[in-house]
Amino acid sequence: MALTDTKIKNLKPSIKPVGTSEDGKPVFQKTDKPYRVSDEKGLYLEVHPNGSKYWRMKYRVHGKEKRLAVGVYPDTSLAQARDARDVARKQLALGIDPSQHKKATKAAKQDAAANSFQVIALEWMSKRGSMAKSSETRLQSMLKKDLFPWLGSRPVNEITPPELLQSLRRIESRGAVDTAHRAKQYCGQIFRYAIATGRADRDPSSDLKGALQSATTTHFAAITDPREAGKLMLVIDGFTGTPVVRAALQLSPLLFCRPGELRHMEWEEINWQEQQWELPAEKMKMKQPHIVPLSRQAVEILEDLHRLTGSRRYVFPSARGASRPLSENGVRAALRTLGYENGTMTPHGFRAMARTLLDEVLGFRVEWIEHQLAHAVRDANGRAYNRTTYLKQRREMMQKWADYLDRLKIEASTPNVIAGNFSGRT
Repeated sequence: MALTDTKIKNLKPSIKPVGTSEDGKPVFQKTDKPYRVSDEKGLYLEVHPNGSKYWRMKYRVHGKEKRLAVGVYPDTSLAQARDARDVARKQLALGIDPSQHKKATKAAKQDAAANSFQVIALEWMSKRGSMAKSSETRLQSMLKKDLFPWLGSRPVNEITPPELLQSLRRIESRGAVDTAHRAKQYCGQIFRYAIATGRADRDPSSDLKGALQSATTTHFAAITDPREAGKLMLVIDGFTGTPVVRAALQLSPLLFCRPGELRHMEWEEINWQEQQWELPAEKMKMKQPHIVPLSRQAVEILEDLHRLTGSRRYVFPSARGASRPLSENGVRAALRTLGYENGTMTPHGFRAMARTLLDEVLGFRVEWIEHQLAHAVRDANGRAYNRTTYLKQRREMMQKWADYLDRLKIEASTPNVIAGNFSGRT
């Protein structure tokens, strides 16, 4: 007789008589074995001693009786169990063993999950070289918000160019064209990593050339006119913010390093004897150690700040806690306070200012400047210069640069005074 929902709900664990009570009534005890209640066409319910109920299907393949696990009641209802039974019967009619088919499907799903875009992307991130903390945070956010929701669970070898393009266009549609292009580049690296590790055959991002809107080329705002640079130096000297931010602001034009490198400067990196700042490779964009010669003016600023933060790790500790460096917005906010908006001057703009004036006004050799900027400078044979290349010349250049900024500041404060020729050419 077929089962009904009411009958199933009333099924209790099996019991057996074990004696009688003092008043003569029979005493029962649960058995330690399950029992079965049949439905139809091989489907039955197995009731266990703990009260749980399991759907099973009995069938025969090549004359051998087998069992198929269908589900657990009530998570799998009577109607759902019968549907699963009917599917299994159709498989049997086609010569397919339902149990083997179920195992193969489960294995395929596990394999697909192990080779999903998200799994491989996270693995790729753990294997790639170190990157700036801010860049790593942006990458993690991009993957989590823009790519994983659409591609994360997909087997990496099944993602097609149109499917990838659809995800990138979601980013593009909100006006983040540059982000869409960066996402495409990162996806290309992830797919190529999957190819290298034997989990993908090709990179679908390579087929998307020209499919996205053209990325806008933006440059950091910078002051490159000597007269305006002098005015900037003058107002920087008049900054009345905290000593830490003031020092970071004063050192920005003198050192013209990347803003993140300046913020993460540590006292142990300052070589007072040689008067230079020695940056380890892991802190540099090009992953090469770097030396920044310190001018007399820069040393004075650092010596003055050392009295305040010298006992701490960072030269410019955060106001929210000494264990963290100055925030990314510290120098930028100071410039805005002085009246320099992002469209006029940015912390990164000090690099462009130095690059232009050192070359076009002071006449220093481009390779000296590029090396001091920690760009990927190579010699005629394509070999990268090491950190001490042109160090003597760069040391002289950094001092003349600091002196030149002082002269520009004097000109700005007394317009009738004209700075002399500070050319670095011999």
